[in-house]
Amino acid sequence: MAAATATGKSTLHNAAREPEIVDLCNLLVAMGAEIEGIGSSDLTIHGVPRLHGATYRVMPDRIELGTYMLAPAIAGGSVELAGGRIDLVAAFAEKLAASGVEIAETPTGLRVSRGPGRIRPVDVATEPFPGFPTDLQAQMMAHLATAEGTSVLEERIFENRFMHAPELARMGARIEVQGGTARVRGVARLRGAPVMATDLRASVSLILAGLAAEGETLVKRVYHLDRGYERLEAKLGAVGAQIERVSE
Repeated sequence: MAAATATGKSTLHNAAREPEIVDLCNLLVAMGAEIEGIGSSDLTIHGVPRLHGATYRVMPDRIELGTYMLAPAIAGGSVELAGGRIDLVAAFAEKLAASGVEIAETPTGLRVSRGPGRIRPVDVATEPFPGFPTDLQAQMMAHLATAEGTSVLEERIFENRFMHAPELARMGARIEVQGGTARVRGVARLRGAPVMATDLRASVSLILAGLAAEGETLVKRVYHLDRGYERLEAKLGAVGAQIERVSE
């Protein structure tokens, strides 16, 4: 953004290639910026004197999309996600489908369906885009906690990203963590319990687990949640979840 109106040419090497970066570049171009290499790890920006206004539709939040795809996958049922795009979450969708969840494109978005019976285990390794997103790792762990078999999740992006594992264990999940690898041995059913959210994605993974658990789950410290999800309880409640925000 700074380079868009800087004097002369700027080059960014090792730039992130996530769809959000491409979306930002496309917006800047619509406003008059001159950017080469959009979608690659090398961007060349030729500064222009000024930008102008534009009308632009921002892309869907792919991590929010993936999270809501996991809701029916974990709790059962069938949900259509309006505006969902499979290209934004292709690596994640591939693993979700491998676990036995049906994903279908519709004229207005994506439909995710889970039939009766337990899901299949899958192995997951987080990677930069277009690989499996690290920001969907915690939610995927909650999903695989009830798989019929053992799944292995390898975290390759961030250190200490399995803080949700002990909290899922409070709900009956069987998870062993060694360094950057978590081994999840699926159980038939999770059970509700008081749990503590440690970060944004951990908090929503515990909420997703609570949707499928027997009994009541109380997730504390959900202020993390509001950094990444707008009106989550209202959206989940609209498709049948029994969820409410309470004050202690």
